[in-house]
Amino acid sequence: MDTLQLFAAGDQEAFEVLFRRHQGEIYRWLACLVRDPAAAEDLTVETFWRVYRSHAHFDPRRDFLPWARRIAANLAMGHLQRCGRETHAGAELPDAVPGNAARDSAIQQETRKAIRLAFASLPAKLKAVATLAIIEERPYLEIAAALGITVPAVKSREFRAVRMLRRRLTEMGVEP
Repeated sequence: MDTLQLFAAGDQEAFEVLFRRHQGEIYRWLACLVRDPAAAEDLTVETFWRVYRSHAHFDPRRDFLPWARRIAANLAMGHLQRCGRETHAGAELPDAVPGNAARDSAIQQETRKAIRLAFASLPAKLKAVATLAIIEERPYLEIAAALGITVPAVKSREFRAVRMLRRRLTEMGVEP
């Protein structure tokens, strides 16, 4: 029996092998989604706890990582919904280019703040897709698999998120 078959049968050592092999990738995935390292750590632990408890539902003919990512994504969505506007899911924007005048720097800081606020106001489902598609530039197929939705749904959510961001930024006086 290979590791995936043993895991599906409930073998604890097989689970530990999968945990060691994939915990870093699941943490990075969650950090991309929630944009908060401490929350990503907690969600990684919770993800693997749910993976362990759900071993009987795993199909060993399939890849483990997409299955675990989907569990992680569901947890991240719940986290984003609970956190609401206080979440750290705003884009990590690059610092101002050195040499710009202080006035330009202040404008850039205000623009970044407005973008973070607009991004934080997105519903969790749109925020997750926008984070992965726009900020992390992940492929649509990967996003769809992780969130358990179709590629057209990913594209639709990305479009709606961009539209909402533009509307919110315009309301804040920032020209998108």
